[in-house]
This record gives sequence, C-alpha cells and structure tokens, in this order.
Amino acid sequence: MKKDQHSGLRQNWIQFTLLMVVNAFVGGMVGLERSIFPRFAEEQFGISSHSAILSFIVAFGISKAISNYYTGKLANVLGRKNLLIFGWILALPVPILLINAPSWNWVILANILLGIHQGLTWSSTVVMKIDLAGEKERGLAMGLNEFAGYLAVGLVAFLSGSIANRYGVTPYPFYLGILISVIGLLLSVFFVKDTRHFVEQEEVNPEKKTLKSVFTETSFTNKTLSSITQAGLVNNLNDGMIWGLLPILLFSLQFDALQIGMIAGIYPMVWGLAQLVTGRLSDLYNKKRILFWGMLLQGVGIILFPISHQFSVLILLAVALGLGTALVYPTFLSAIAEATQPSQRAESIGVFRFWRDSGYAIGAIISGITADWLGVEFAIILVGLITVGSAVFLQIRMPKVPEKECIEIEKLRQALLAKEKIQIIDLRSTGEFDRYHIPNAIHMALADIKENLQLLNKDHTIITVCGKGGGRSTLGANLCRELGYKAQWLCGGTERWEEVVG
Repeated sequence: MKKDQHSGLRQNWIQFTLLMVVNAFVGGMVGLERSIFPRFAEEQFGISSHSAILSFIVAFGISKAISNYYTGKLANVLGRKNLLIFGWILALPVPILLINAPSWNWVILANILLGIHQGLTWSSTVVMKIDLAGEKERGLAMGLNEFAGYLAVGLVAFLSGSIANRYGVTPYPFYLGILISVIGLLLSVFFVKDTRHFVEQEEVNPEKKTLKSVFTETSFTNKTLSSITQAGLVNNLNDGMIWGLLPILLFSLQFDALQIGMIAGIYPMVWGLAQLVTGRLSDLYNKKRILFWGMLLQGVGIILFPISHQFSVLILLAVALGLGTALVYPTFLSAIAEATQPSQRAESIGVFRFWRDSGYAIGAIISGITADWLGVEFAIILVGLITVGSAVFLQIRMPKVPEKECIEIEKLRQALLAKEKIQIIDLRSTGEFDRYHIPNAIHMALADIKENLQLLNKDHTIITVCGKGGGRSTLGANLCRELGYKAQWLCGGTERWEEVVG
C-alpha cells in the first residue's frame, strides 16, 4: 500500500462515490419486488394465503442473513471486491427466473439467489465504505451508503409499480432487473478497488476489548453489541412485514397499483434521503438515544397503519416510518464499528447483519401466520408492538455510552451554534492566544486554573484547548474534572479548529 493513502471521505471521494452508485444498483434489485409481489403471486400463480405469499420473503431473508455472516468472515480472507463481483454474478439470473417461472418454487429459488446477492454485495459495500471513511466519519459514511441503497429501493419500487399499472405485473417490470444487474456487475469488475489495506493502517484501540467469540458476544453477551443486534433484527422484522402485508392491506382498501407503489416507495425513499442527515448525527450525538427514538417512532407508525384509511394519512405514516428507520440504520453500523477492534469489525458487522436480515424471515413468518389466523390488521399491530418493545429493551440493556474525553471539532461547532452551555479555556501562551483563538475563549495558563475557579461556571461544560490537543488540554480537562467540573478537551486543538472552521 502506498504511504500517501489515508482513510477519510475527502481523501477517497472518487472510490466512495463509486461505491454509493454500486449500492444504488444493489438497492434497485430488491426494489423490483417491493410494490408488486403480492399481486404477482395472486395473478400469476393463484396464491392468496398470506403465509404462502410471504414465503418468498422468508427465502430471501434466510439466504441474505447467511450470506451476510459469511461475507463478514470472508471479507478479510478473499477480499471485499471479489465478494462484491460474485454477488453480482448471482443477481444476473434473478429477473430471468421471475419472468419465466413455471411455478412458485422457481420464484422461491429466484429470491434465494436475490438474498445471497444482497448479502454479498450490500455487506461488501458497507465494509468497504467503513474502511475508506476512517473512525470519525463512519456514521456519515453509513448514512450516505444507506441513502443510496434505499433511495434506489424506493425509486425502483415506484417505477415497477407504475410499469405494472400500465403494462401488467410481468414481464416488463422485471426487465429493469436485467439492466440493473448487468450495469452493477460491470462497475464492480472494472472500477471498484479493494479496501482491505486500509484496515492495516488502523491502530488497535486499547479501550476496545478484543472479542473472544465474535458471534457469541455480538449476538448475546456483549451488552452494547447484542442490544444493537436485537434492534436490527426487529427493524427488519417490521420491514419484512411492511414488504409483504402493506400492499395487501392497501389493496383491500381499493387503492390501485400506482397508489400502492407511491406509499410502498415513499417509505424507503424517505428512509434513504433522511440518512444524509441522520448518518452524520450518529457521529455527533448519543447513539443509544438515536436508536431508542428511531425504533419507537417506527413502532408507533406501524401501529397506526391499520386504523388509517385515508391516502394522505398513509403517506404521512410512510414518511414517519421512513424517518424512524433512517435514524437507526446508519447508527447500527457505526455503533458496531465503534465498539469493535479493526481486525474484528468486518466479522462483527457480518454477525449483526446475519441477525438483522434474519428479521425478514422471522417477520414474514410471524406476520403471515398471524394474518391468516387473526387478519392483516392484527398482524400489523402486533409487529408494531414488538418494535416498541425492542426500543424499551434497548433503552434498558444497552450501557450508557461513556462521554469521550475529547470533543470533535464539528460537534463543538454545532454546540456553539445551538448556544449550548459551553465554556472554552485556552491554555496556550499569550502570544499563541493573541495570534489566533476560538471566539469567546478565555485565556488561562494551566498552572492558574485552581486560582481562577471563580471564572469557571459549573453549569457549563468546560472545553480545554491547546495547540494540537492531547497535551496541556488533556491535563487541564483532567484537573477540571477532579475539581468537580464537567470537562472535555478539544480533539485536534486550535490548529485543527483553524484549519476546519477558519
């Protein structure tokens, strides 16, 4: 690896943008089925049982979950790019199988291939973007990744619904899949570069424990990782239900294919677009709080779906559901990455995505059986209640994220703009302070802190700064905490602040 290759979105924007485009094509593949599949099952194969219709989601969810797990394990061995290419090769026959399927079993086979494709390609692009972004921009990176993927899910869901409304449910909507899979494969083969070498640059963080068993700790025993994992599973459990039962509910309310496509498409489109903002929020604010409110908003929105029959209200609920999902989706991945060592990150993300996408199968089974037994409306409400319960479980089990000893430049800048209670203490020399200092900073030598306590406000957070951060500012923040003040030091110091903010 060349010495001048460094992580960071700005340094790697060309490759990062290319991966966003590739992930948009990945999302487009699953968007093909999003709004038309229940109608496709009934019109082409005479299947009306909710459990039977949702069997394609079970097949998709299980195959995607398993491939997610092995993508995480194999990413460090075989390479991210190789797995990405293999995933696209598996996508090529999917739309052809759907167009020519002589029986429902062929549809199941197509969705098994689609699930493996999604697991290999989406997981690969996630891991590659995390490699490129570096520690301080992972939330933003995941927001951009999921924005591209789920915006494409929504757009293609709307487009396939529109085509089905005009030309019929098959074959024309699936021609899109042939085009998407060919372009995605060509981009991956000829333009994407592997990113494994970026992991070698990252230092082992002594504050993060090495996981003895990545699967067991991510799934069950590590309170942070397992709390995130169960929320991920429930998130896709409710998404599997929305995928399978929402079109059935809307069809029973006499909405046409175009209207169903709009509602089914707006949810992932908002989910995708909002992650341009929510991804960055997960870098700046408490991840546990973001996850809790995102899951709660999803649950409440789902519960309201069966009792809302007006098109405009259903659109608003789809927007709310998309916003709730946007809050949690990039935060899941950045929180997992933050809690694991670089060498174990890909495998831990693979385990998380294994359980998260198992939620598709679990959700389809629960909602399908419940819908056949008690009705579609009751099944949707049940899944909403499960989602609210997941939010409560996460709030209780996940440990409070300890506050970092240093505060990032952007987080401090946003806090100052929001007029939060911040007091900046500049510990540099008089000459350094006079040349440049952060606006409204108080100049004070490290040795003079104890003698000037009357200048410090206990209702404020004290931010100590020096030239590069980590020297005098660390000692100053530690001293302030010992004296009973809430204090942090500025990551990168005034030199970095001047470079970023000006």
